[in-house]
Amino acid sequence: MEETKLDGLTNEQICFQLILHSGNARSKVMESLKKYRNNSVEEAEELLVQAEQDLQASHEIHFKMVQKEAGGEKSEFSLLLMHAEDHLMSTLTMKELVTELLKIFKEKNL
Repeated sequence: MEETKLDGLTNEQICFQLILHSGNARSKVMESLKKYRNNSVEEAEELLVQAEQDLQASHEIHFKMVQKEAGGEKSEFSLLLMHAEDHLMSTLTMKELVTELLKIFKEKNL
């Protein structure tokens, strides 16, 4: 995966990068569940792998933001940042839940 560069980006642009990657992951997680329901198990699993890649990009951005603040560079708090954080966290939760549901469905042959 290509390293995410934050230098030169505004706080708003960084927030939109978080929203973009977590939104892409969320869409893939939901599509995965739909594919599984339609008996496309391999496609469902591939979508979860792709979602994880999007989440890795989000994690990298988030980690760099935390590093900058830990280094003394304060982040400007905004509603947009709060929304981006919420988007990321809810997508992480959704991915974990769908991953576990698909395991259960497989075990029960559903």
